[in-house]
Amino acid sequence: MTGTSKQFKVNEKVAFLYEQGGGIVRRIDEKGFIHVEDESGFERPFRENELVKIHGTEYHLPDEHVAQINEDDTFSKFRHSIHKEQQTGSRKPLDVWEIDLHIETLVDSHAGMSNAEILNLQMKEFRTFYKRAHDKHIRKLIIIHGVGEGVLKTEVRMFLDKKEGVEFYDADFREYGKGATAVEIRYNGF
Repeated sequence: MTGTSKQFKVNEKVAFLYEQGGGIVRRIDEKGFIHVEDESGFERPFRENELVKIHGTEYHLPDEHVAQINEDDTFSKFRHSIHKEQQTGSRKPLDVWEIDLHIETLVDSHAGMSNAEILNLQMKEFRTFYKRAHDKHIRKLIIIHGVGEGVLKTEVRMFLDKKEGVEFYDADFREYGKGATAVEIRYNGF
């Protein structure tokens, strides 16, 4: 007999909340344990509160709030969401742009690419995304970089650290897992 989970699905990527590593959800048993195949190929049971999602191609945005903004079709790697209310409860729209920098979402195949080539491509996409968002005065960005060894996260944050009016922090792990950075940008006159 198999069980269900409100938060996780079979074949979904997850990270362990209280230890290094992660894996793929293989099954959910009737007692509520989520069985994860770890990086070593071993299946281990976890409770829901011991795991967080790792985002690959999933953005968790309702389709009615998603709009393409790729006027020239060269910038289609992210989705744009307009939230109806800010945290303050005001009705003023707040633009939030998200980009997933997992290499699988950027290219059809990365076979034969070195780690350095992959990182360079990811950072090129990120810089293009950031410039586009900045040009349009977008105030909040979500950068999904994954957990991995932390190299991409470090590069993204070093880039952001050099920008004026930018604050960044770990995105809400309940929504994005461990592998995302939230960015808030303040503009002069705004």
